[in-house]
Amino acid sequence: MARILLKTTIPFALDDWHIDRFSLLCDHLRGLGHAATARDREMNSAGDDAQLVDLAAQPFDQLWLFAVDLGGGLTPADCAGIITFRARGGGVLTTRDHQDLGACLAGLGALGAAHHFHSINREPDTARHRADDLVTAAITWPNYHSGANGDVQTIQALDAQHPLFADRVEQLPAHPHEGAVGVPRGAAAFARVLATATSQTSGRTFNSIVAFDGERDARGRPLGRAIAQSTFHHFCDYNWDPRRGSPSFVDEPPSDAVVRDPTLLRGVHAYTRNVAAWLNG
Repeated sequence: MARILLKTTIPFALDDWHIDRFSLLCDHLRGLGHAATARDREMNSAGDDAQLVDLAAQPFDQLWLFAVDLGGGLTPADCAGIITFRARGGGVLTTRDHQDLGACLAGLGALGAAHHFHSINREPDTARHRADDLVTAAITWPNYHSGANGDVQTIQALDAQHPLFADRVEQLPAHPHEGAVGVPRGAAAFARVLATATSQTSGRTFNSIVAFDGERDARGRPLGRAIAQSTFHHFCDYNWDPRRGSPSFVDEPPSDAVVRDPTLLRGVHAYTRNVAAWLNG
């Protein structure tokens, strides 16, 4: 059993991606026997997140961080708290979405550097600095189009024997504009791309999952395992059951594929089970 903190980088806002929009994931983890706690950002008088700044002293084994903010979602003290948590052996999953959404993750050292954005830490390949999702004009790169919300995409496991892909994890929920992740410069000894996906518009392959194992901090302390994931839509209610609804600013028509055939979610159910086990080390 793992003690897992599910956390967003925004205070509660009804018409946004608040933590209650990840309730199916939370219920799934609890059904597997894990102690899952779900919280939105909770600021103290200094403007830091009251949980994250002191995370290493709290009774959690893992942090699943959904960076759903448009800016300022993590303070330097929050980032230091998360890094200290990893130095204590805590496992961390970080995920964001298109363009600059969740760019606050950049403060998390090498783990943050695995996330590429539009304005900062861009993908090294400049040929990728162009829109991939061509339908939603208000969103620009990185915005890889893996399919409609409410449908699934096929992922390509680069190491099918890795524990994250046990029980034939071959599909994850799709999303019209996923973000970009990759192995940071100088991190090849402890970070690697474990899965890629394919754009439904351009046919380009893009990274979906980057895993960290064996990293050490500047003092030589081993850090807990970590994952950088291309989009939080792999985990939210709207993508597991679009009947649950979404914030009003989501205007792409969803698919009803997973409603018609719930077995399409077997992959993400297995994947999240594997993540919880693997992050525990």
